[in-house]
Amino acid sequence: MKGWGWIARVLGTSVLATLSVAAVLGASGHSPLEAAKALLQGAFGTAAGLEATARRSGPLVFTGLGVALAFRAGLWNIGAEGQLVVGAVAACWAALNGAGSLPAPLGVLVPLACAGLAGAAWAGIAGALRNTRGVPEVISTILLNFLALEALSYVVQGPLHETSGAYPQTDLIPDATRLPALVPGTQVHTGLLLAVLCAVALYGLVFHTALGLELRALGASPGVARHAGIPTGRRVLGALALSGAMAGVGGAVELQGVTGRLFERFSPGYGFTAIAVALLGGLHPLGVLPAAVFFGALEAGAGELQRSAGVPSVLASVFEGTALIAALLLTRRRE
Repeated sequence: MKGWGWIARVLGTSVLATLSVAAVLGASGHSPLEAAKALLQGAFGTAAGLEATARRSGPLVFTGLGVALAFRAGLWNIGAEGQLVVGAVAACWAALNGAGSLPAPLGVLVPLACAGLAGAAWAGIAGALRNTRGVPEVISTILLNFLALEALSYVVQGPLHETSGAYPQTDLIPDATRLPALVPGTQVHTGLLLAVLCAVALYGLVFHTALGLELRALGASPGVARHAGIPTGRRVLGALALSGAMAGVGGAVELQGVTGRLFERFSPGYGFTAIAVALLGGLHPLGVLPAAVFFGALEAGAGELQRSAGVPSVLASVFEGTALIAALLLTRRRE
């Protein structure tokens, strides 16, 4: 989108999604106002709610940025979930194998770097398959998700299985590899600041560099980009690798800032929600930030929605779905 039109896109999508959910609530006999009040209370009304919203928003920013970048370049990266998982595995391996003994801040940065490299390599597989064998990335990235989840299951029951052997999980990573807390005693960590910095950096890359212009040209018209002399094969590989790196860092941030260990079902689906985050944010790096908070608040407030308003917490998923549909409708209208 040109200029700051992405702001109107985010607001318009949010309003359309909200009205749709309000209609569903009214038709089912629930009060939309009471439901909205409960949702806001659960997400922002208490210190615990604010912490949960911030905690859930962090991984969504990273995965949303990765998906938005790929979509901007005309690439259907549906593999952010797998890229997040392999990034978390790489970060955990680094943290448990020497990173904790490194001087600060290397103990924190090395796992983050390993996660970014792992996510980039995982997404790069899809780019290589597209360039060499013509395999659509929408297929390869979906299949790579399954491989990543199986790899996670393997490592938490095998090479990285906790010392006690009691549960399918890893040992806690050393404190020296954990992201410092922004608010002592909470899980609001410095990874959130890193997410904001990444969004600003990606905005600069996409809209203020020659490389960003080439990526946007590739997304607008691959044929024209090719005739203009843009090395489309390298740009496809690079865009997917950078997209995967963002998602991979998101996995490391969740590990180092929140969970402290790996386990099966490590991600509740951050990589899939990222698609809705990217679309709601207008495929704009800065738009991803409020979109991630929007979805993080939905998930954080779902429990209060059920307790206070008597509305099933699954409504949060309905809200996410309507936001995605609204974003697609507005995209279609714009085109």
